[in-house]
Amino acid sequence: MKKEEKSLVIDSLVEQLANNSHFYLTDVASLDAVKTSDLRRACFKKNIKMLVVKNSLLKKAMERSSAKDYQPLLGSLKGSTAIMFSEVGSDPAKLIKKFREKNDKPVLKAAFVEESVYIGDDQLDTLASIKSKDEVIGEIISLLQSPAKNIVSALQSGGGKLAGIVKTLSERPE
Repeated sequence: MKKEEKSLVIDSLVEQLANNSHFYLTDVASLDAVKTSDLRRACFKKNIKMLVVKNSLLKKAMERSSAKDYQPLLGSLKGSTAIMFSEVGSDPAKLIKKFREKNDKPVLKAAFVEESVYIGDDQLDTLASIKSKDEVIGEIISLLQSPAKNIVSALQSGGGKLAGIVKTLSERPE
């Protein structure tokens, strides 16, 4: 690869790192062509962009990126590396877990999710259980609505009781 091509790849990686707040570094080295194709197809279905990159180019892109600190991830750049970009932080972890039911790869090297760094394959379960921003907002809204619904329900039931008491009192002979 010529120097100009490397520079273009690094610039592209810097841009993708800046535009994505979730990415996973994985090892897919021993997967054959059919399994790699299956993994790429699964990524496409989940709207995950997977790229196999040279460690040296990714390292330069991470060092050049000024928006975020990727320093803790640099130690994970050994061997073959595939990077998975996703809009939802837990989607790649769920995909990796499902894919590994039948295969021994991909192995999680590291992940950068919501400004947090996760190192090692043992973090896969933690990453798979992370809720998306929309899920957290939905839970907060339902928690905020619950007390209001209880108050409205109490007022409606109390109004019915009050109307019944008034009706009984009005029908009572004096």
